[in-house]
Amino acid sequence: MFRLTSRGIAGLVLVAAMAGCASGSVVPASLQAQIDKTLTFPQLRESPDTYRGHLIVLGGEVLSAKRLKDGTRIEVLEIPLDRSLRPEADRTLSQGRFIAVQKEFLDPATIPPGTTITLVGEVTGSVADKLDETDYTYPTVEIKSLKVWPRGDTMSRIPYYYYPPSYYWRPYYHTFGRIRR
Repeated sequence: MFRLTSRGIAGLVLVAAMAGCASGSVVPASLQAQIDKTLTFPQLRESPDTYRGHLIVLGGEVLSAKRLKDGTRIEVLEIPLDRSLRPEADRTLSQGRFIAVQKEFLDPATIPPGTTITLVGEVTGSVADKLDETDYTYPTVEIKSLKVWPRGDTMSRIPYYYYPPSYYWRPYYHTFGRIRR
């Protein structure tokens, strides 16, 4: 009969945790090698037709989503991505807007305005449209992979230096390393 010891339980927990981390990738492995990591949003905004066919990782905040006959059109406020490929919390870092098109059915109710997203998209060119009272050229991408981030998960994004120091790290709380008198 198999006996589950504390080491066995710890090993199972470690394997499960590592499997959970590995499966949470924003970019699918099948697209990882195809992405143009040198392409930035300012370059794309300046000359979208030059980069037609390139795959890029973009993120931002959904401004609007509209269902069309042949897909869903999403207007996104571009926000730079952090190391985990999640859009930064500060909207003032935005460098413009872009249009993302999902060819398969995507209900606009699932991505209401204010939703943060990260996507892998193929550059398809640009489209000129009105932005308030001015003409604006939106770079356009066809969505290959889409990650919708849950709302309200800002606590995990606070840098470590904002956390208060733990009292366990103060020397008078440790039993080791004390000066004997």
